[in-house]
Amino acid sequence: MKKAEKIPQILFSNKSNPKSHLEVIKIEELFKRKMDHDIYKAHIVQFYIIFFVWEGIGKHTIDFIDYSYKKGAVFLIRKDQIHRFHENKSLKGSLLIFTEEFIVSHLNKLEALKSFQLFNELLSFPKIQLKNKDEVYSSFVSLVKQIEWEYTYKDEYSIGITRSALHMVITKLYRIKAKNGQLSSKKKYLKEFLDFQKLVEANCFKSKKVMDYARMMTCSSKTLNNIVQLVVNKSAKTFIDEIAIMQIKRLLINTHEPIKEIAYTSGFEDPTNFFKYFKKYAGSSPEVFRQSYQ
Repeated sequence: MKKAEKIPQILFSNKSNPKSHLEVIKIEELFKRKMDHDIYKAHIVQFYIIFFVWEGIGKHTIDFIDYSYKKGAVFLIRKDQIHRFHENKSLKGSLLIFTEEFIVSHLNKLEALKSFQLFNELLSFPKIQLKNKDEVYSSFVSLVKQIEWEYTYKDEYSIGITRSALHMVITKLYRIKAKNGQLSSKKKYLKEFLDFQKLVEANCFKSKKVMDYARMMTCSSKTLNNIVQLVVNKSAKTFIDEIAIMQIKRLLINTHEPIKEIAYTSGFEDPTNFFKYFKKYAGSSPEVFRQSYQ
């Protein structure tokens, strides 16, 4: 059967400064750009985005979920996430775009770990709503405006100032989430958890067994379960299943392959078990889910 066009993977590209790991764009300018992909359709980004809404009411889609926004909304989109914009002529906003190299190169290990936690939708909600006119909002707005100004000004000091201001933006957002109880306080096991997450994202179709991942991490299944339970308050098996379902959803909307073939690709020898598995965790059959995105 003929395959549908794959969801495009968008690489970081700063034409004005190819060696930079940072780009700052006004959303109004992005909507006018001629690009090789449709930003109003699902696409996978290979970089990090802080999307700040200055004005307008609408919605933004991240990993199949629609999030409403209004003035003061901040969306955090991480590398390898699927997202899409919705056309909105009244929307005004700013996009702070940067790579994983930016985080690793310009932040120390602890700060980098916090950044990865901040953007991880499996650890915290991808949207923050700032309250208009309060001190936190005003401070955040000032930093974003400074980043935009320095990015445009571009003298010998601009890059350093921009990086410092972006670091402050990330830290302030981390503080907001931490104070709201949206981040795990178990920092001791955070690195091990993130290592586990990467392994699952790469191997969840090959194995959905906790013992296999424990073996990869050279620890016991009990230890791995304890790590996941402490960080995200759920079992390692539940976490594996959540990631597997997300990957299956991507296959369902990314191709016209028969659902039986997707079942085999996802690691199921019996399509019946695949149907039961998907419905249990996604709340609908694979066919219904696929139809809702056609």
